[in-house]
Amino acid sequence: MTNYRWGGYLLIALGLINLRYQTGHSNVLTHSLLIVIPGALILLMSWLAPTKKILEMKVVKYISLVVLVALIAYAAINK
Repeated sequence: MTNYRWGGYLLIALGLINLRYQTGHSNVLTHSLLIVIPGALILLMSWLAPTKKILEMKVVKYISLVVLVALIAYAAINK
């Protein structure tokens, strides 16, 4: 679960940094929330007992890794 929590914190931090440094751009809130919300959901799911079992499945691990990498790339390249 630690890796999921690190990933969730990472996405929340990237979203907030994105919000701060793109203040003058249009749709900055939408772009930042697209990064923050999945991070918050992953973080919440890693703390709840029923969803921990779902997160421990091998397929879910691969899917969440792909989503994490995609959101990090999105945070880096969106303008």
